[in-house]
Amino acid sequence: MNYCSHCGNPVVLSIPPGDDRNRHVCSRCERIHYQNPRIIAGCIAVHDDRILLCSRAIEPRQGLWTLPGGFLENGETVEQGAIRESLEEANARLCEPRLYAMFDIPRIHQVYIFYRARLADLDFSPGQESLETVLFSEADIPWNQLAFPVIDRVLRHYFEDRMQIEDRRLRDFPVRTGAVP
Repeated sequence: MNYCSHCGNPVVLSIPPGDDRNRHVCSRCERIHYQNPRIIAGCIAVHDDRILLCSRAIEPRQGLWTLPGGFLENGETVEQGAIRESLEEANARLCEPRLYAMFDIPRIHQVYIFYRARLADLDFSPGQESLETVLFSEADIPWNQLAFPVIDRVLRHYFEDRMQIEDRRLRDFPVRTGAVP
């Protein structure tokens, strides 16, 4: 950031009174411009034992596979964002979304929040940001072609949890949390 969005004057990096880190502060009006992590809302959309993945039509990682998801918009809840992104990227309608995972990625200032939900129907198709949408069983997931490390981690947790539920070691899916280096 070079200029104040309020008055247009240059900003400087300085630690404001009462703060503990450098912030962009306007050299004239002294407005503090906070930069905070971005929230990515996504969904593990499930049909029977298969997961819906999208091949990305856009950078970064064009052509690689991901769960439907994207940046949360102002004015919507995280759940609404996950539902919207599933519709935008895969034309997928969801039933009964449940919070499943939250992973921080501090080095790129992002927080990923995933829901798991059933597909309402099988009438899904690629949206503008997807080249292809496919239901994959665990054995068929293109593990070496996943777009982002957080997607790999979420899917591995999901399949591990599902196996423990099937084996009756778990009664329900836990909410997974952590950080991705």
